[in-house]
Amino acid sequence: QVQLVESGGGLVQTGDSLRLSCTASGRTFSNAAIGWFRRAPGKEREFVAAINWKKSSTAYADSVKGRFTIAGDPTKNPVTVDLQLNNLKPEDSAVYYCAADTYPSDLTLAGIYDYWGQGTQVTVSS
Repeated sequence: QVQLVESGGGLVQTGDSLRLSCTASGRTFSNAAIGWFRRAPGKEREFVAAINWKKSSTAYADSVKGRFTIAGDPTKNPVTVDLQLNNLKPEDSAVYYCAADTYPSDLTLAGIYDYWGQGTQVTVSS
């Protein structure tokens, strides 16, 4: 059974940093992709970042480029994918979800991901 568990959320101030972790277990992920999405109250879920181990590539939303970094090692068991959040802004406040896509294609599309975690709350005060 595939499980994704997020951790590391919290309440911080503008300009602070956080590290979110996604622990994935239940299958191999060496040719998969792990993505991070977020949903703020009253807004649609949006893509944040993804790492594609099949293509050895990463992708970021324009709003987080230069501030967020995704990294992980698919050879570990369980797999852990970290999302480093730097220079946080109030508009980064949201529930952050990690998701796994076992046949990576367009990583920015939430609908292609096969498995999802429960989410972790990030709140950035001004």
